[in-house]
Amino acid sequence: MKRPTLFIVFLLVLSITCLAKLKAQKYSNEFLAIGVGAQAHGMAGAQTAHVGDITAAYWNPAGLSEIDAPFQVAAMHAEWFVGVSQYDYLSFGKALNRDQRSFLAFSLIRLGIDNIPYTINLVNPDGTVNYDNVTPFSAADYALMGSYARKLRNPAISVGGSVKVIRRVIGTFGGAWGFGADLGVQYRKEKWMFGIQGRDLTTTFNAWSFNLSERDKEVFTQTNNEIPASSTEITRPKIILGAAYRTKIGEKTTLLPAIDLEWTTDGQRNVLISSKTFNIDPRIGIEADYNGYVQLRAGVSNFQKVKDDFNPNKENLSLQPNFGIGLRLGRVQLDYALTDIGNVSQVLYSHIFSIRIDFKERKQSANSGSNL
Repeated sequence: MKRPTLFIVFLLVLSITCLAKLKAQKYSNEFLAIGVGAQAHGMAGAQTAHVGDITAAYWNPAGLSEIDAPFQVAAMHAEWFVGVSQYDYLSFGKALNRDQRSFLAFSLIRLGIDNIPYTINLVNPDGTVNYDNVTPFSAADYALMGSYARKLRNPAISVGGSVKVIRRVIGTFGGAWGFGADLGVQYRKEKWMFGIQGRDLTTTFNAWSFNLSERDKEVFTQTNNEIPASSTEITRPKIILGAAYRTKIGEKTTLLPAIDLEWTTDGQRNVLISSKTFNIDPRIGIEADYNGYVQLRAGVSNFQKVKDDFNPNKENLSLQPNFGIGLRLGRVQLDYALTDIGNVSQVLYSHIFSIRIDFKERKQSANSGSNL
């Protein structure tokens, strides 16, 4: 059973060296860089090494093997820009083999802006304005993920992978289909946890196509707008390395500090460690758990160098703070996070809520064999 582990690690390391050979620099599917689960957001996304619930399908699919429940579901909702943008997440999964800790999960992510006024037909050909011609449309991004994980013969090591189908739509005018895959490994040794995830290892391609009427093209030309054409967007692979340490303080309090390092080699980025060869973007978080019932979380991420407003020759280091709280009620986990996602230069905090539920299997009747 050592060979599969070595092969997976080899693929992850090989992808790091191959990234530098991908010269084109295009960004797409940024909605998949936001992250899922208020617990993770409260810790600034530092999850790769220790995540052990169904949100692992996103953060590191190997963590799905740590789920004790035979069936688990989770959901999250967040809003940005005073409710203009809606971000939703739903996931469910089932243990396939409790002895070997194998787990299968499916997840759906949606980021959308709804009820956008389509005003291209607002003005009639005779120059009159008709507001009845204004119709609403939505611009939305979807990702459907299927994930699988299992522990190896050495129970300290778990491996997992996710495949994802991406659908992006802009009303009835345009849309794109995409496909990608992630791979992850976790290693747990007593209080220490380590993880590595290769995100978009296959290089995710989004193929765009557009369906514009002659009227649409005419208005685009008259207003000096470029008529969109079919194209392909590329999401380059990333490697995330993570480490975490779980320790007890007193009899009832557990402390969990964690750090993730996201490595990219697709050109220089405005991150903490930046160069033309590679970039490293750290995420640091900590969680304090009291007796398994209440959790307090904090974290920092999104380190960037920002020009000083009063001195253009000076750069200041900005960061994104995150805070969160969790409450465990039996098989129900409720989480809340306060974060500044989507806005670095100004303070525009967002409230994120999520819920996770563990279900028990129905017992079989000894007499009738029916479910109870």
